[in-house]
Amino acid sequence: MEALSKIVKAAADAAAGDEKNIAAAGSAGFAYGLAAIGPGIGIGIIFGSAIEAMARQPEAAGMVRTTMFLGIAFTEALALIGFVVFILLKYA
Repeated sequence: MEALSKIVKAAADAAAGDEKNIAAAGSAGFAYGLAAIGPGIGIGIIFGSAIEAMARQPEAAGMVRTTMFLGIAFTEALALIGFVVFILLKYA
């Protein structure tokens, strides 16, 4: 029983000291989740518009596809910036 009480006391002491780290991790995860929503919606809009454009003008599919991939790359850069902010918030 004495060993169990020592383990519980050590866990409580560790939890009290890590409150700031726990709050920072939760905030950073929330921030990255918000940062990932925008690019996700943007990529969905890009794909939808590209499919519609290819269906209307199949002869321009090559040019539309190239433009679509460029748009996806630029939109995905926003998610990567959000990930960098997540890492900075978590470990700073």
